[in-house]
Amino acid sequence: MSAVSAQSAQSMQSTTYLELSQEGAGAHKFYEVEVAGTVVTVRYGRIGAAGQTQTTTFPTAEKARAAAAKKVGEKVRKGYAPAVPGQRAPRPVTRRQVASAPSTARAVAPVLWRFRTGSAAFGIHVDDELCWVGNQAGDVYTLDHDGGVRARFSLPDGVKCLVADDFWIYAGCDDGKVYDLSSKLPFAAYDIAADVDIFWLDIHEGVLDVSDREGWLTVIDHEDEHQWARRSQGQHAWMVRADDRAVYHGHHRGVTAYAPDGGGELWHTTTRGGVLFGWQEDDAVYAGTAHRVVQRLRKATGAIEATYTCDSPVYSCATSPGGRFVFAGDASSSVYCFDQDGTRLWKLGTGGGSALSMQYHDERLYLVTTDGSLVCVDASEEAVTAAQQGTVPVARDVKLAAALPTYEPATTAGSVATVTHAPSGAVVVECVQEHGRLRVHVLSEGYEPSWNVQFPRAIREPGARYVVDALHAAAGGFYRVRGDIRRLR
Repeated sequence: MSAVSAQSAQSMQSTTYLELSQEGAGAHKFYEVEVAGTVVTVRYGRIGAAGQTQTTTFPTAEKARAAAAKKVGEKVRKGYAPAVPGQRAPRPVTRRQVASAPSTARAVAPVLWRFRTGSAAFGIHVDDELCWVGNQAGDVYTLDHDGGVRARFSLPDGVKCLVADDFWIYAGCDDGKVYDLSSKLPFAAYDIAADVDIFWLDIHEGVLDVSDREGWLTVIDHEDEHQWARRSQGQHAWMVRADDRAVYHGHHRGVTAYAPDGGGELWHTTTRGGVLFGWQEDDAVYAGTAHRVVQRLRKATGAIEATYTCDSPVYSCATSPGGRFVFAGDASSSVYCFDQDGTRLWKLGTGGGSALSMQYHDERLYLVTTDGSLVCVDASEEAVTAAQQGTVPVARDVKLAAALPTYEPATTAGSVATVTHAPSGAVVVECVQEHGRLRVHVLSEGYEPSWNVQFPRAIREPGARYVVDALHAAAGGFYRVRGDIRRLR
């Protein structure tokens, strides 16, 4: 290359690196824009982390430089400033600090089996087929209802919570991402703002609702794009639940309900103590609080309908279908059962740590605890009566299988298996560039071609085609992938 050509190439390539770092628990993130000819690459994330990368190609180098300058200008107006990579130290991610005292219950719960994950566990989901548990080490395990370990997902950071949205299972992690675990190849479905410490999340019809340490509720759509955010009256927002009517946000000053479209406040109710956990049924939300109670709030008005009193701060709660029975786990390694009106029916020790999350399914109560265990409790009337009289089964300790399938997230297009033709019944989709963004549309017949497909950003490439097992239409006018994703060669 001649000296003139080299100088010309260098003039077409530039990198701008910015940081925004605030004192205390404020923002601590970077934003980097690189222009190389007609290609603009944006990298962003927490300071000290590799971050996420997005690449866009423009028709001309002039348009690429103009787009890059616009991005940099927007960030500078928000407080970002030029910096040198590596000079500012990373800030540690917030971890939920919990204490667990011995139980004061006179009897121990009838534990059928116990699986020790090796690290404090917050995430749980139970359906008709599997039990899911996620821990602070980033491990998510699936087990059958008899305690057999089926598979392990290895995620990059600690799992804050597991939530289900119809068929799809999601894990919210300390790296600021939400992973879709619905197929064998997990992927980052949502990338929350880099400075947000996720405390809890919920997903309804593909729309993500995130509550965080500062008391914010942030709503992100199926394309991982910010919709709206509201700061509630209190901080430390451990509860968020969503349905068609509202998003219910629990924090240290109570529960606030917001309209799902636009975030207008519908009602606010002050609970007896700060909210540490939340559950929902069709017409009610349940808030477990630091002042030793679970309170049932009517979804339509926020009115408190019943109070369930425990003996220590409530870390978790759940109900049987329809709210017939209400369960609670406290900070003193005890688990409770109440009838619908608030009468305490029983209190039993967990036999190993406080329940940080719980779920009821088919006369069994599943707990994840401070000692990192997934615990299956027989919650039938007969078993509990026997336990109160001192007769409990011998809890079986579940062991890992010797050859346990382990799945890690897809981080690049090369992580995806390839096929030369679409199998019968599969659906073909294509990645296209629209207005500077990469979108995915359906090519197969029988689908609406103008709808976007919710698709992992990390594996999108302009012009690439992919084969998916199935697509499901969501209420918001887009498609969601079900099953495996393969690249079509």
